Amino acid sequence: MEHVPALDEPLKKSLGPATAKVMAEALDLHTVGDLLHHYPRRYAERGELTTLADLPLDEHVTVVAQVADARVLTFNGSKGRGQRLEVTITDGSGRLQLVFFGKGVHKPHKDLLPGTRAMFAGKVSLFNRRLQLAHPAYELLRGDGGEAVDAWAAALIPIYPATTKLESWKIAKAVDAVLPSAADAADPLPPALRRGRGLAELPEALRKIHRPRTKADVAEARERLKWDEAFVLQVALARRRHADTQLPAVPRRPVPDGILDAFDATLPFTLTEGQRKVSAEIFDDLATEHPMHRLLQGEVGSGKTMVALRAMLAVVDSGGQAAMLAPTEVLAQQHHRSVTEMMGELAEGGMLGGAERATKVVLLTGSMGAAARRQALLDLVTGEAGIVIGTHALIEDKVKFHDLGLVVVDEQHRFGVEQRDALRGKGKQPPHLLVMTATPIPRTVAMTVFGDLETSVLDQLPAGRSPIASHVVPAADKPHFLARAWERVREEVGNGHQAYVVCPRIGDEEDQKKAKASPEDTAEKRPPLAVLDVAEGLGTGPLAGLRIAVLHGRMHPDDKDGVMRRFAAGEVDVLVATTVIEVGVNVPNATVMVIMDADRFGVSQLHQLRGRVGRGSAPGLCLLVSEMPEASPARQRLNAVATTLDGFELSRIDLEQRREGDVLGQAQSGVRSSLRVLTVIDDEEVIAAAREEATALVLDDPDLTAHPGLRTALDALLSEEREEYLEKG
Repeated sequence: MEHVPALDEPLKKSLGPATAKVMAEALDLHTVGDLLHHYPRRYAERGELTTLADLPLDEHVTVVAQVADARVLTFNGSKGRGQRLEVTITDGSGRLQLVFFGKGVHKPHKDLLPGTRAMFAGKVSLFNRRLQLAHPAYELLRGDGGEAVDAWAAALIPIYPATTKLESWKIAKAVDAVLPSAADAADPLPPALRRGRGLAELPEALRKIHRPRTKADVAEARERLKWDEAFVLQVALARRRHADTQLPAVPRRPVPDGILDAFDATLPFTLTEGQRKVSAEIFDDLATEHPMHRLLQGEVGSGKTMVALRAMLAVVDSGGQAAMLAPTEVLAQQHHRSVTEMMGELAEGGMLGGAERATKVVLLTGSMGAAARRQALLDLVTGEAGIVIGTHALIEDKVKFHDLGLVVVDEQHRFGVEQRDALRGKGKQPPHLLVMTATPIPRTVAMTVFGDLETSVLDQLPAGRSPIASHVVPAADKPHFLARAWERVREEVGNGHQAYVVCPRIGDEEDQKKAKASPEDTAEKRPPLAVLDVAEGLGTGPLAGLRIAVLHGRMHPDDKDGVMRRFAAGEVDVLVATTVIEVGVNVPNATVMVIMDADRFGVSQLHQLRGRVGRGSAPGLCLLVSEMPEASPARQRLNAVATTLDGFELSRIDLEQRREGDVLGQAQSGVRSSLRVLTVIDDEEVIAAAREEATALVLDDPDLTAHPGLRTALDALLSEEREEYLEKG
């Protein structure tokens, strides 16, 4: 019979079917290895008590505390059945009430005598304005004779992420049962790396994280296990990068006196230092015989489109075609408009008045008329069109290219990897890939989430961009501030400028149905403000007499495009919209943006939205309207957005608040997080060092032949779905 490695042993063999079933259902733990990697969330110290004052309401908690007093109350005049046991526990700073009812009072009444220390687990609720745990599970920390219970003899008591069905101490007992298997754990770190970095061996690290004797044990274990997570992940990404270098691609070099030179000669401004540097990196990549995989990140308005366009023209010069993929029709149309405007007669290939070296720039979206679509498809297959800009309609089977050389993906996070992969499959050989995002990504996140891409950063704004002032408008505390906000909008329009008003919801029938279905919006918590309602209220109220239009995702594409054209042409004063305007919309005359219910948006999203104003020579103004109270975390988030224009700083704040999901793309794979001790924000040094070590190791041994333990760890990390996600990059 085949030998099953100790860590792959199913839990039901070690713990019995009943416990194993609860572990699988409640915590997604199936093997001995899964349980050994389910680390304690924190440690309670024997003699030190948990802070009861700041327990979170409605959450399942585990606390270590001492019984202050216990009393049985009788009600309904009956004996026994109408009894309630109230136990008060204390940590010296706060008190918490435990309640037990009916027949359930006898055992705790006997166990929980004043002075007794125990662990208590349950859901925190509010009764008579006081926090309480009803019918908590508990585990005494002293035996009857006053001696310490074995499992809790250590100075540090591990508190595990637990559930109602499985208390922390039951998990601890299960861990005790499987901890001896840690001795057989295959070590993913090469011995030389482990020794060179002074890291503990894996079995020792697992023992110390689960059963530490001192805080130093915990620190040593965490340091080692962070390295495991960072290193295995970076090896996966390094192998991905290495595999890419083995793929063939057609080198694409601009030709002297070609379309790129002709384009550069017409530019009415000089490129920023950053644009020149990033363009050079891209041109170097395009000239190689394996596909470029580059991430271009830059603040809103830093000139990414210009850099991407020059890369596309270099590919057209070399006889190839370039495709730009945008997440929405509004954005695809906007890109098509701005690219053809920037190129002028160079975009009129084959037309009267087109320049000698011109090419054709075509648009391809799902809602185009049949004739226009047929013509666009023909221009692509014959090679007449050097540049195509479109939505995921570009990915359909019918779309054939003459010679696809470069794919530019705008706003990467809006695209599933499958879509990127489908477009890449349309080249005769893999095309070069340039991914653009205006969401600033902290360096460590770029090294993990986008670790298979080389990164370029544009951090300078082109000359002529104006500063944006941002202010929080506390609508509930100070309603006159909101009235003043609408006056400011009128003043800007009076000075010949335009305004955006952004709302979280649309407000049409489909929206109303969703709002009704959503249990979140109780009487105290009203539904988010909606575009249609706000537009109507403004038109008859504070902005009466101004030309107001609405824009949202469920409008017909022609109507959307019509509204955007009218707004861009200055025929609309105030555009009331959802976040469809978040990326790529460029109207330099728009100077003010009012974001309603701003607390309903994420930090990075607010920063993106704000980047739509101040794009011309007049300064921009962004007003963040919120009804949240001053002390709330939501208001603190808004204050952070109002006080800095540094997108990288904001993306750090955003990440700290949301914490990392699965860095291998939870959205794509739906698997639980592979990070347990490593935090992308705090462990920058570990991640950078692990990337360096991983790159060197993969270069030396791409198939990891000499590293069986590392291969095993990779197999565990890369379930089929994740492997696929990385494959598609």
